[in-house]
Amino acid sequence: MYDQFYGFEGRPFQLTPDPHFYFESATHRKALSYLGYGLAQGEGFIVITGDIGAGKTTLVGHLMATIDPARLTAVKIVSTQVGGDDMLRLTAQSFGLSVDGMPKAQILRQVESFLHAQARAGRRSLLIVDEAQNLSVSAIEELRMLSNFQLGGHSLLQIFLLGQPEFRDLMKSAQLEQLRQRVIATHHLEPMLASEVEPYILHRLSVVGWKGDPSFTPDAFAAIYAATGGVPRRVNVLASRVLLLGALDQLSEIDAAAVEAVVADMGADSDVALQPVRPSVLDSVEEEDAPATAPQQSDAAPSEIASLKAEIDALRSRAPEPPVTLTDEIAALRAEVKRLRGEQASMQLVDPDALKDCFTLIEERLSSLEFRVGEQDTALRRVLTLLVEWVEREQRTGDPQQSAAA
Repeated sequence: MYDQFYGFEGRPFQLTPDPHFYFESATHRKALSYLGYGLAQGEGFIVITGDIGAGKTTLVGHLMATIDPARLTAVKIVSTQVGGDDMLRLTAQSFGLSVDGMPKAQILRQVESFLHAQARAGRRSLLIVDEAQNLSVSAIEELRMLSNFQLGGHSLLQIFLLGQPEFRDLMKSAQLEQLRQRVIATHHLEPMLASEVEPYILHRLSVVGWKGDPSFTPDAFAAIYAATGGVPRRVNVLASRVLLLGALDQLSEIDAAAVEAVVADMGADSDVALQPVRPSVLDSVEEEDAPATAPQQSDAAPSEIASLKAEIDALRSRAPEPPVTLTDEIAALRAEVKRLRGEQASMQLVDPDALKDCFTLIEERLSSLEFRVGEQDTALRRVLTLLVEWVEREQRTGDPQQSAAA
């Protein structure tokens, strides 16, 4: 109703996740850096958690929209209240495999064959599991076993796990120690900052053709933040109701009084306090070359800033260089191609088709490795930029004495 009154081209605050409305807040930018880093590694598990409505699904949808499907085959599972065998079956079906009535061993062979075929075609495979907090331990273990599939020493399947905060507690289980060791990055999506609510709302309005009607006063944005705590879905619900009130009352300006009237009508004033996120063992997961998780508190101590600066210097020193192992492998493969082509004329007893297949496989492997080198370089640079921005922001907004000490 209000979209017609204000002449919008769509609903700016719909609750269904839509990557077109993706807004890069500070916490989402950090999470996107971790996801990009994980994709560059091409293996292991990436864990993203967040409260209900924090924007996990929208974040991943935005990431997937930026990825070339010719390079990556990505599928998503949402129905996670299943056991281990059902999780395996869901995974196979998500990849388009027909496994009805098949025993578990045959399903595993089907999945492995599919992943091998994807790798030979130069495509990587990614499985995204949403609502991971509903997974049983047996289902999580089945996912870990799937991550064991390899070809030439490289993982065939990478997995993103998205869940609510309680998934962090599930991961503490002693039964999941092996899985924790394979988590290469993790991030918890925090609510938006108070200063981000205004650009968030205006961004979503601009996507549907907003041209300044209605306008919002500064105290309206402050009231929206106070009532929602900066949680994106709560902001969407409240902003939608505020615009509905604006349409009914034919308002051209939304102020704090209008917001407070809606809050009172919704009974939302008793649901404004957000519980702090408890520490998780996932926060201590470390992997060589993995990005360091920036502290979530805004009052970082000088020692923490100094530590981040040291991490930035370390990243600067190695970011321009691709990983040595990948570079060596690329050089070795190119040398092998050159040798085989040089000997091709004298290899009369070799099946020409078999030789052609050999060349094809080597060329595909080369393309895949070069793509990974580029991704890793991009990911490292993104993490470097994120750390620099974080340190600079802390120094601008922190205590003057802390800034001087840093």
